[in-house]
Amino acid sequence: MKKSLNNFVKSIFLFTVLTSCAAPKEKPITVMDTANSDTLTEPRIDTVTFGEGCFWCTEAFFQELEGVVSVTSGYSGGTVPNPSYEQVCTGLTGHAEVCQIVFDTTKISFVELLQAFWKTHNPTTLNRAGNDVGTQYRSVIFYHNLRQKTLAEEYKQKLNASGAWKDPVITEISPYKNFYKAENYHQDYFKLNGHEPYCQYVIAPKVAEFRKVFKDELKNKN
Repeated sequence: MKKSLNNFVKSIFLFTVLTSCAAPKEKPITVMDTANSDTLTEPRIDTVTFGEGCFWCTEAFFQELEGVVSVTSGYSGGTVPNPSYEQVCTGLTGHAEVCQIVFDTTKISFVELLQAFWKTHNPTTLNRAGNDVGTQYRSVIFYHNLRQKTLAEEYKQKLNASGAWKDPVITEISPYKNFYKAENYHQDYFKLNGHEPYCQYVIAPKVAEFRKVFKDELKNKN
C-alpha cells in the first residue's frame, strides 16, 4: 500500500453522508517526502493520535486500513487525569475524543493517514463535528514526533492554499502529552454494536462510503 510521497497526489474528498456540509472543491494536494532528514526518520512502528468528532466513527474508519495495527478510543489534550466519558462530555476537562492509531510504516505512511483523517470530517468547523458540539469534538492532530508535526503542518497549509474548502481548515496540531483509554464499552464500538440504530443509520453509511473511496487500501479488499 505504501507509495512514494513524492508522487503522492490525490484529490480532496469529504463525506457528505448524514452531514450538512458541502463537499470541497476537487483539487490535488502534494506533500513531499521529508523522511531523508535524520531528524525526520520514520520508525517501523509508529503512533499518532487523531480527533475528528465522535471516536466511534473515527475508530471504525481507521480499523479498515491495511497497515493499521490497532485503534484505541480515548481522551487526549486535557488537564484532568483519567477522566470518565461523563467528565469529558462536560467540555470542562480540555480533552478531545480521539483515537490512538498504531501503524506499520512499511505498509501505510503517515501522509496516507493524514489523507484519511482530512477526508472523513469537516475540519473547518470550530469545536463541532456534525451535530456533536463542544471542545471534546474538535478537529485535532496530536503529533508524536517532529516528522508528524512537519508533515501535518505542511498538509494543512496546502489544503488551505488549494481552496479545497470555502472556510479555512482550523485543525489543531499540538504535541502529544497524554492519552487515557476510554471505557471498555467504547472500544470496537461499531464492530460490536453494528445492529444498534445509531450504528445502522449514522456510522454504517459513512463506513460504506469510506470503503468505496479507499477500496485499494483496505485490509479486506473483498
